[in-house]
Amino acid sequence: MFNFFHSINTANLAFSTSRQFFQAISGEVMKSDEVTLQEIGASEQRRPIHAFVIGSGATRVALLGGAHSDEPVGPEMLRLLVNHFITNDEKAHSLLQKYTFIILPHINPDGEAKNQQWIARWPDMAAYAQHAFREEPGRDLEFGYPDMRRENKAVSNFLREYAPFELYINFHGMAFSEGLMLLIERHWIEQTNQLRGDFQQIAESHNLPLHDHDRGGEKGFEYIGPGFTTTPEGRAMQHHFKELDDEETASKFGLSSMEYVRSLGGDPLCLVTELPLFTVALKEESNNTPGLPQAYLEFKKLVPELRKRASNGESLEAIVGMFEINHLPLQTAVDIQLSVIEKALEVVQEDGLFLVAGTRPGQEFGGGEDGKRRFGKIFSISGYNGITARSTGRVVVDSIFKIIPSATNSFVYN
Repeated sequence: MFNFFHSINTANLAFSTSRQFFQAISGEVMKSDEVTLQEIGASEQRRPIHAFVIGSGATRVALLGGAHSDEPVGPEMLRLLVNHFITNDEKAHSLLQKYTFIILPHINPDGEAKNQQWIARWPDMAAYAQHAFREEPGRDLEFGYPDMRRENKAVSNFLREYAPFELYINFHGMAFSEGLMLLIERHWIEQTNQLRGDFQQIAESHNLPLHDHDRGGEKGFEYIGPGFTTTPEGRAMQHHFKELDDEETASKFGLSSMEYVRSLGGDPLCLVTELPLFTVALKEESNNTPGLPQAYLEFKKLVPELRKRASNGESLEAIVGMFEINHLPLQTAVDIQLSVIEKALEVVQEDGLFLVAGTRPGQEFGGGEDGKRRFGKIFSISGYNGITARSTGRVVVDSIFKIIPSATNSFVYN
């Protein structure tokens, strides 16, 4: 079923815009029985925000890009994915019988337009340094839920209509880093050991390191291990700035999109991909302290000067000379993000053994049809009405097992 993702051709990719994509795809959507295109609202400058509902399966998956408008890889990947769904109905059929994909390729078309000067010249680092645009707190869509800006309100209303979700992935990026990162919502840390191993293998398959940065919980980024932290939280952002006696900035943070999706019910696995536009390493080898990305932290201090020189048309060599800096090819970045979707779907797919319906929180269980004895204790139930199980809900047990409602009056666990 997941072979569908392997069949996506990422060769010869180039960045496009929301407008170009809509013009190219709108006619094709009408020919598909599996894809619905909706205009869910408009930006502050009245650019349309489009969303796609793809499939009819009981397991709902939300994929979102463009929250930070200087991070164009996620939107490009989502456009490619939507196009592949539309043009490969037969290959996608079994997948779309099981899942419904809610895809918002770009929720920030105004910001997208402001970044075109460097995106059109990619991978020119000087162009990026001179023209990259990022919204400040109070304008940052990622921390504006449910209704800080009209874009947030449109997305909030749309997601609420299709909630609850089993899986939510927000595709972000970094300007510069030492490697790849995957952020995992804190409730799912113990259930994603395999996913973290898969992500490390994905990085290794592309000869890329993981970005190992222990921020000590700053802004809600709790360290899980090399390449992994928890997803950020609005309250943690507020606390960070209050500790700096900056009440004004603290007041500008609402819920993150991950927090908002979880507020809609269920127990969704929420992930954030963080892929760099440019990887940074020191030319002279050094012994990095675990959790302390030396090259990244040293380079970060020089970024203001890098932007200043780029804006003045000056050479950047004096800034970048001590570093090995390489752009991450668009094809590679898109391949990685598609692999993350595939591996995340494996985490939430309905598979396993059965428990009799009527199980309640706190009740112990054991047994297994495969001859193995498995035991645990249920501590929460989501989306269960006490009589029958809903496939949009989830029952979570201890750190070893997940229990997932089946189509019958039974629970499935693995």
